[in-house]
Amino acid sequence: MTEVLVVADGWQSQPDAEAVIHRAVAAAAEMAGTDVGDAELAIMLTDDAGIRTLNLNWRGIDKPTNVLSFPALQPTGAGAPDDAPRMLGDIAIAFETTRREADDEQKPFDHHLSHLAVHGFLHLIGYDHENDDDAEAMESLETEILAQLGIPDPYADRERTD
Repeated sequence: MTEVLVVADGWQSQPDAEAVIHRAVAAAAEMAGTDVGDAELAIMLTDDAGIRTLNLNWRGIDKPTNVLSFPALQPTGAGAPDDAPRMLGDIAIAFETTRREADDEQKPFDHHLSHLAVHGFLHLIGYDHENDDDAEAMESLETEILAQLGIPDPYADRERTD
């Protein structure tokens, strides 16, 4: 189950944002081949000020970014109730940065929002881009998921280093 929380006014200009996110996350869950079952995640649609605070508090970086993911710690041992929902974690997406990047890259806002939602979700299920091989695997899966949604490869215009 995905819950989308809108906490910044800028998102009012994007009335379909919640539907775009639900569609992107559902496609990512299916294509990633990871059984998320009834796992829960929350996606907060914030602004640059909100994500800048999160970025500073959690990563020590004092600037806004487009998306942040916070994987949930999974309970272990006998302390967790059997019927407790599994939490995947939280994703935060900043409106102004998302808008600016979409405009700079001359792509539809909903395409870029879908990409950020997919990217954030993949982080929650264990993907990262800390080294070239991991980045290649993650970007390849993102591209496949987005293609399933009818969205062009977001990395197509970037120079690849081989």
